Amino acid sequence: MRLTRRNFLASAASAAVLAPTARVLGANDDIRVGVVGLRGRGAAHVRAFGKMDGVRVAALCEVDEAILDQRAKEFEEPFGKMTKYQDIRKLLEDPSIDALCIATPNHWHALATIWGCQAGKDVYVEKPVAFDLWEGRQMINAARKHDRIVQVGTQRRSDEQLREWLPRLRDGELGKVKRVRVIHFSNRKSIGPPVASGKPPASVNHDLWSGPAPLGPITRQNYHYDWHWFWDTGNGELGNNGPHSLDLARWVIGADAFPKGVVSIGGRYGWNDSGETPNTHVVYYDYEPAPILIEVRNLPTPKEQLPSGVKVGMVVECEHGSYAGMHKGTIFDEKGKVVQKINGDGGRGHQANFINAMRSRKSGDLNCDIEQGHLSTGLCHLGNISHRVGAAASPEQIKEHVQGGSFTAEAYERMLGHLQENKALPQGTTITQGLQLSFDPATERFVGSDAETANRLLRREYRKPYVVPEQV
Repeated sequence: MRLTRRNFLASAASAAVLAPTARVLGANDDIRVGVVGLRGRGAAHVRAFGKMDGVRVAALCEVDEAILDQRAKEFEEPFGKMTKYQDIRKLLEDPSIDALCIATPNHWHALATIWGCQAGKDVYVEKPVAFDLWEGRQMINAARKHDRIVQVGTQRRSDEQLREWLPRLRDGELGKVKRVRVIHFSNRKSIGPPVASGKPPASVNHDLWSGPAPLGPITRQNYHYDWHWFWDTGNGELGNNGPHSLDLARWVIGADAFPKGVVSIGGRYGWNDSGETPNTHVVYYDYEPAPILIEVRNLPTPKEQLPSGVKVGMVVECEHGSYAGMHKGTIFDEKGKVVQKINGDGGRGHQANFINAMRSRKSGDLNCDIEQGHLSTGLCHLGNISHRVGAAASPEQIKEHVQGGSFTAEAYERMLGHLQENKALPQGTTITQGLQLSFDPATERFVGSDAETANRLLRREYRKPYVVPEQV
């Protein structure tokens, strides 16, 4: 059956499997890539793939025609002629395209990946892997069923220094890992009050941009980026940047499954804007052998208060020392003396690793296969769900609730001090105490007394015809 736009629409509605259109690659054939989503990350991917020997960026896809035309003009001179598409379904009809690189907003990641796999394309997909937890598992199912190479853009997995150092850390070079504190302190500003009757730019196909998400009113002033801070389309700062550092934390403790529990504390403070997601967030993950806790802040933190000087990264506390940093960091002994500096490159070879795995046809050659990306992104979903099913409480009530001297209690005290220093905790301000949730890693479902409420947020409601299918 020839893959057409009508086939795509029928598949989205009825969950029929799409017929592949990919060609069979010869050993010396150029790999032809189509990049979907052309703002910051997408443009970076065009440059990365475009400079590789044996690779051609042959197609560009973007729902904003103004950006599409701008990028085509920018990139065709150095990299050659590229076919332009506004609709990904048209791109997937092209049998000459071997791979997709997906850098769309989060709510499109899963459907674009699954459609790509069904159409016989390999896929490089940006983090967060999926908009919700169920979608991530469906992406894995599609990759396995259709024998596709699917790499996730948590690129530090391809940093050679980290690939050498983190397994040593995990295996006990500094003694047993006791706990991992993940930090993401990135200053942001208010996105402004709600817009009464916001409209998309005239160059945007808003139906295509929305895809699986509802066609609700547009209340944000900045159409293109601030979708991150609304629950219908984004996953907040935790989902936006958390996957990178949480991925390294999982790597350090050797966690190849989800934790058995999660709890969060936080909210959105100091801005009084239209955003919905937390800008201050603490999430605890109940892992064995060592727990992971992430602290997210979008309000300013003084340099002298950064843990071991880390603004973005992690502090791994071990029996006989610690590691503080991201791909660049410092190894300390148990007395706090500097032992060694790690100076990684952040994973510049990540796209090349994807291309190499495409040629070998071995998903095991990937440095960050879709399943690893699902686990790291999924941690963000678990933290957000705890927050969303939580309840407002006074700072004093939460202090009584968290156990004194615990990992979470320490982080909560730091959070309170941070909000007070930013004058973001006036009298009467409440904080969302997320539910302490139990989770079954085998079924990827919440269990226990609050499971029914929490499980409703594992999977979104889809807007036809942009439906992630049950059968991929």
